[in-house]
Amino acid sequence: MSIDLDLDHFNDNNMSLDDVDMTSTISNNGQNQAEKRAHHNALERKRRDHIKGSFNDLRDVIPIIKGEKASRAHVLKSATDYIHTLKSKNNQHQKIIEDLKRQNAILEFQTRLLDRVKETSLYTQNHESIIKTESDIQTTRNLLN
Repeated sequence: MSIDLDLDHFNDNNMSLDDVDMTSTISNNGQNQAEKRAHHNALERKRRDHIKGSFNDLRDVIPIIKGEKASRAHVLKSATDYIHTLKSKNNQHQKIIEDLKRQNAILEFQTRLLDRVKETSLYTQNHESIIKTESDIQTTRNLLN
């Protein structure tokens, strides 16, 4: 019965069923567009929030600007400077490691020499102690350099 009333209503307004379908399609398209736009806006907001959070995380690991308010450009510049500083320190530490390895090799060589001297019985009671005098230490330092 309600369908008949609806049809009568459309006939009274000179509208056909095709017009009704088109009107509802336009209305649905408008709703779909609004839903799509709202969904897109939500995704975009989520993306921006993620980027903002990432910049905040980056800012908080850079000691010079940790906890401060800083623009994204300042955060990126500070991060670049900090990375360069860390690379420089890393290179210095690598050089120190290489020096220590070289010193260790020299000390191992000296230990092997002492062991050979002991084995050949040329080792006397006076030389049983480890190098203790300043001149011997200085000689060892000169060998290392």
